[in-house]
Amino acid sequence: MAGNILIVDDEPVVIKSCERILQPEGYMVKGSSGAQEAMGLLKNNAFDIIITDLKMPEVDGIELIRWLRNINPSVGIIVITGYPSQESIKDALELGIIDYLPKPFSPEILIDVASKAMSVVKAMAHVKETTEEEEIEKKSMELLSIIEKNKYKPGSLIPVLQQAQELIGYLPPSVQRLIAKGLNIPVSEVHAVVSFYSFFTMKPKGKHNLRVCLGTACYVKRSAEILEKLKDFLKIQQGEITPDKRFSLETVRCLGACGLAPVVVVDHDTYGAVDPVKATEILEQYK
Repeated sequence: MAGNILIVDDEPVVIKSCERILQPEGYMVKGSSGAQEAMGLLKNNAFDIIITDLKMPEVDGIELIRWLRNINPSVGIIVITGYPSQESIKDALELGIIDYLPKPFSPEILIDVASKAMSVVKAMAHVKETTEEEEIEKKSMELLSIIEKNKYKPGSLIPVLQQAQELIGYLPPSVQRLIAKGLNIPVSEVHAVVSFYSFFTMKPKGKHNLRVCLGTACYVKRSAEILEKLKDFLKIQQGEITPDKRFSLETVRCLGACGLAPVVVVDHDTYGAVDPVKATEILEQYK
């Protein structure tokens, strides 16, 4: 499959035209009649490219692009507009769009622009992946030292995983394979332990990791509101990291501190009886 594309335009004919042109090229194409609807789709679905109009009712394309850059900086953005102006195009370019198309556009031009944009997105993803691998490679000698010190101790796997996560920040597949090889155990066994314990993570975390308890005691005391407040303030979803990598946001089923409900944990600091309205004030000391 070539990739996933979201078309955002208040003209149904434009969405239909893009679907008719791009789907035969192998793209999965979905349409949205406005920016607000698109924001809802983007919270729950992954798209490689967003093709958006600029002039739309309620929320315009520039506002959508700004929101996108906070939520997902790596998504590719193409602008289509029937009312191009130097100011609007300048604003869009400053926000990092890949290209723009004036209406009406030919099928050939749309296919060409989408193909080039997809190449840019895939290249950016490769650079990110390569950078992460290079960071892990730099710390591989320290990781091997951790494995060597623990490999002959009973129950060595969990201590090695703990120290590896402290060293690297998370436990991606490449690290799990290295640990499995060093301890002479199956990779499946390492993965099972990493998957089972909530302490371990296979995704990068921010400098400060936030955990909101959604257990029964916390939930009835409005912890869901706390989660929404933090998501809106940080402009990220559960399981994501802020663009500056300062904060990551998670939920847990229970933190074992029901008497303090509702509870939020930042790194190793526990905050009880958190006021949902003032939840974001906790973050002030972690800037």
